[in-house]
Amino acid sequence: MRKRLTLQDYAAGIRSGNRVFLSQAITLVESTLDTDRELASQLVQEVLPMTGNSLRIGITGVPGVGKSTFIEAFGKMLLGLGKKV
Repeated sequence: MRKRLTLQDYAAGIRSGNRVFLSQAITLVESTLDTDRELASQLVQEVLPMTGNSLRIGITGVPGVGKSTFIEAFGKMLLGLGKKV
């Protein structure tokens, strides 16, 4: 069985820019398991101060309207401008 990551493991991984830790943290935050909810809440509180001037946007729409296509094009444009995505 794999070792359960601690709050410190997740936070350090996110701070260092490790995409594996980031993807695992996203999975944790999206989890509906009661055992994950408290750790997820603590993790959000831990990393929230690190977000600085970051921006979150929501993209919604019916299936097939082009959400993924838009997100990819928008992300590439931001990267072309030297932004972190």
